[in-house]
Amino acid sequence: MEEKMIQVDERLERIEIKLAYLEDFLERLQSAVLEQNKQAEKLSQEHRVLKEKILFLTKELEEIPNRKPPHY
Repeated sequence: MEEKMIQVDERLERIEIKLAYLEDFLERLQSAVLEQNKQAEKLSQEHRVLKEKILFLTKELEEIPNRKPPHY
């Protein structure tokens, strides 16, 4: 009976150790995901700004008349 209790205690200890590793892993994973989300939001904002600038420049270029410069 005592040997059985020792085995149960050892199994429980191994499970607790694995759980501690998993909790640490999940915390680090969550931190990494949050950091990547911040970077993704920043890149999305930069993309939006660049897209607006390109659209603005494209509209300005369309307004330039398609003719030869005066020196031709």
